[in-house]
Amino acid sequence: MEVKNNYNECLTNLACSIRKYFNLDYKHNTLDYIDKILEEYKPKNVVTILCDGMGSNILDRMLDKDSFLIKNRLKPITTVFPATTTAATTSMMTGLNPCETGMLGWDMYYKGIDKTITVFMNSEKGDSEYKPLDEAIEYYNKYMKRKTINEEINEKGLYKGYSLFPFGDKAYSTLDEMYEKIEKICNEDGKKYIYAYDTDPDNTMHKIGCDKPEIKEIIKDINRKIEELSNKLIDTIIFVVADHGHHNVENIFIKDYPDVEECLLRNTSIEPRAVNFFIKPDKKEKFVKLFNKYFSKDFDLHPMEDVIESKLFGDGKENEIFRDALGDYLAIGKTNKTLLYTGSGELKSHHAGYTDDEILIPLIVIKTKKR
Repeated sequence: MEVKNNYNECLTNLACSIRKYFNLDYKHNTLDYIDKILEEYKPKNVVTILCDGMGSNILDRMLDKDSFLIKNRLKPITTVFPATTTAATTSMMTGLNPCETGMLGWDMYYKGIDKTITVFMNSEKGDSEYKPLDEAIEYYNKYMKRKTINEEINEKGLYKGYSLFPFGDKAYSTLDEMYEKIEKICNEDGKKYIYAYDTDPDNTMHKIGCDKPEIKEIIKDINRKIEELSNKLIDTIIFVVADHGHHNVENIFIKDYPDVEECLLRNTSIEPRAVNFFIKPDKKEKFVKLFNKYFSKDFDLHPMEDVIESKLFGDGKENEIFRDALGDYLAIGKTNKTLLYTGSGELKSHHAGYTDDEILIPLIVIKTKKR
């Protein structure tokens, strides 16, 4: 199968360049042009601002050519597979590929507890209240590789690492507060790394679609805030990236195809545009025929052996639960459709498919003034 993600020039590799600059070991190649920028400029502060869903093609549609972010975009690069927050932000925060972290998608099958789990919520897929399960939390903590660059920097003790999120401990409450915190930390003494995460434009695009005027205003606001921040800082390199892009979607419901549903061994997982199927042993041939009959125009179906051999989820030492989480077939969206099953949410715009709008992300590099 064709792998469109460039695992020599993706989020993982940017993270490895950051690891290298802070004297941490790294498992994958760095980006030599980023290494050169860091080596020549020698910033006191390195800041990564990840704007969820702000793909490179979306930037081109929403911003003028002379906009700050467009002018400072070094180039588009690819995200990891699948083009989704669970997999991609983890790779950006760790410098590991999804096959290594075990973080494959919004929903994953946990073989050890025989349940399909919404990963970030630690709840069973379809639980509208997102009630955390103790066994899911234990499984997650035991197997997923999520130690961040910031944590490793702080453990080593030579420099300092900071993470800014709108949730969890010490969460920021507004975007203005996030940017204020970045400025404050950058003005403190010492070499440091700051990773800051913004839920938009992804959060809003899911609700209303990715081509609405409201999305343009959100991205223009991001553009303005980052330009203002850069003018206030010194001795700083700012990387602005996304975890994935977006695509307006039309939803297909598997329950509308009872002959397909009858082939399923358990719930679908990973993502509605990168759909993981576990099939009853005696129904595999039937499933493939039915899938291609109904869905081949919109999805490419791959046997899991091909997926593993192609290293679609990246190279590196496989997480011990990686293959257990994979079903018999993986369907990857190539048009504007999703495949929804029990517990899958209906959204206006989505990601994790294999269009350029979803997999191309901006690598924006901003050099502030030197002291």
